[in-house]
Amino acid sequence: MEHSQETTSAAVIAYRHRLDHLSIDGRRIRITLDRNPGDPAGLQALAVWQRECAATVSQLSGGSKAHWLSRSFSEALLVPSAQGTSANVVTIIDRLLNVLEAARQSLAKAVEAPGEAPPPPRARFAFVENAALRSNLDQAYRDAQDALANGELALAVTTLSSILETIITDALERRGMASLRAHHPPAGTIVDWSFSERIAVGERAGLISRGCARLPEVARLYRDHPTVEGDLIPAASVSARDAKLTSDVLHIVLRDLAPGR
Repeated sequence: MEHSQETTSAAVIAYRHRLDHLSIDGRRIRITLDRNPGDPAGLQALAVWQRECAATVSQLSGGSKAHWLSRSFSEALLVPSAQGTSANVVTIIDRLLNVLEAARQSLAKAVEAPGEAPPPPRARFAFVENAALRSNLDQAYRDAQDALANGELALAVTTLSSILETIITDALERRGMASLRAHHPPAGTIVDWSFSERIAVGERAGLISRGCARLPEVARLYRDHPTVEGDLIPAASVSARDAKLTSDVLHIVLRDLAPGR
């Protein structure tokens, strides 16, 4: 029983952490789209965020469409506004934030009723076979989210870019050079290629989609121009938009490499 309770507690903490970050991202996107409902980057971020919410809700619901949380999520997207018109994006975001809060409250009750606890969340980097590398990526992801929340944009972009390059490199290495030769790789081994070259070969090999086309230049070149102090990216060269785009691209590539996550 003690082991079961520990497992339940770990699952609840993991889901709470994920729900907290989804809520932070949702509120950030809401501010952008409230100011400019047609902002292309904001709408793209909204689409990515909604898919992340859907994946988490599905896990919390055990994959059941009949579960109250799944129904609440669907209703938040589909129910028209009180005036009988289509709900605008800010209204939808507010509804989804309410769904996330309801999920968080439900998790609090799960601690008191362990039998009703959700299944352990699937690891974000489960597709990476090396356990030590998975652990490092998990920690780096948490560090990147903390940097974003604290406004440390250069650190966030550096860390997110490093994660992105690592998982693309891992996918290329698992595919193997023998297979990659059909996709016109540059000379040398994979570790000799630049970040942009790894992205291009990954796209041509069908490992990842074209989502990296939105990756800002400062992220693509994150390790090419270190500062005198040793930082990879000068803080003044990174904007909030750069950080958000880099985060969005990482989540797109995560879905490419781990469909159904």
